[in-house]
Amino acid sequence: MSELNDAVCRVLQMIEPGHVATYGDVGKQVGVFPRQAGREVARVPDDVPWWRVVSANGTIATCHEGTAPGLLIGEGVPMKNGRADLSRARQEWS
Repeated sequence: MSELNDAVCRVLQMIEPGHVATYGDVGKQVGVFPRQAGREVARVPDDVPWWRVVSANGTIATCHEGTAPGLLIGEGVPMKNGRADLSRARQEWS
């Protein structure tokens, strides 16, 4: 893994169950643009909560054979029209 990927993994592990972050949120935490954050999220190991990262409009990832919606629902992430409800579920950063 690269230093950037290690940093992204650390950020993803900070997202609490029942919450989500956007690719932009992750990028801001590690100092890269959202698309670069997205590429790194796609490379994290399966045991890192990649499913807690969504697009800016709450659209859930479709990778990993479409398992993200079930994982998020199982964690109690509030949904609205098939998307993560960012107004209620977005991770707050200290």
